[in-house]
Amino acid sequence: MPKIQLSRNFIRSTCKLALNEDLYPSGDITTNLLNNSSISKVKLISNQKGIIGGLEFAKQTFNLIDKNIKFHIKKKEGSKVSKGSVIALIEGKIKNILIGERVALNFLSHISGIATKTNKFVKKVSKSTKICCTRKTIPNLRVIQKYAVKIGGGTNHRFNLSDEYLIKDNHLATTEKFEEIVKKAVKNKKGKKITVEVDTLKQFKRINGLKFNTVLFDNMSPKKLKIAIKYAKGKYETEASGGVTLKNIKNLASTKVDRISVGELTHSIQALDLKLEI
Repeated sequence: MPKIQLSRNFIRSTCKLALNEDLYPSGDITTNLLNNSSISKVKLISNQKGIIGGLEFAKQTFNLIDKNIKFHIKKKEGSKVSKGSVIALIEGKIKNILIGERVALNFLSHISGIATKTNKFVKKVSKSTKICCTRKTIPNLRVIQKYAVKIGGGTNHRFNLSDEYLIKDNHLATTEKFEEIVKKAVKNKKGKKITVEVDTLKQFKRINGLKFNTVLFDNMSPKKLKIAIKYAKGKYETEASGGVTLKNIKNLASTKVDRISVGELTHSIQALDLKLEI
């Protein structure tokens, strides 16, 4: 999978689109009511503990509005913050700070929310088990969400449909001789990774021995998963998925599975509660 990199140009262009969405067509008509154009110092504060991420998005948001706004970072990207922690100090014309407030906070709270949730999963398992995100992301925000997973200590799964072969249950359901699909992928892989999803041990036995990379066991109980991993040991990287929560992640990880993919990291995330305080 290509390594996800957030360049300064990418971040600026993303923030620019967000500001255009917020300010079209007449700008901030409420803030324009203010006469105050004095220089103020505003605190960016966390209302809860978590992992902070997206600071560069906030910085570039304010910079696009007013190059004279100073964004003093007090907590490092990816660091742990507590309730009441000062994340950054923002200095500049208060009217311009207020214009960018919501866009900056939206990026920060969303990225931090994903990083925080990911970190909770990571802390539940040993270092030998990787916590992976999925493609269950908000359209057009995938690169940002997968970046947030990395900040939280997680591992990125494939970015898109071209990155690797992931032969899922619906692919297998198209034919009774589903092992032929796997053989075709092996023949045409050209350096691409091949992952095959199976729901049962019976399915796995039909493809066990073929030269693919990872076997993904979907919605298996820890008991069955442990047996399946024993069959796969030494031949395939193993992965578990399906209905993974903070409550059952420990039991799944106790099977010694190599990876656990969690859609919850990105598809229904709770934002980290942050605020600007004048």
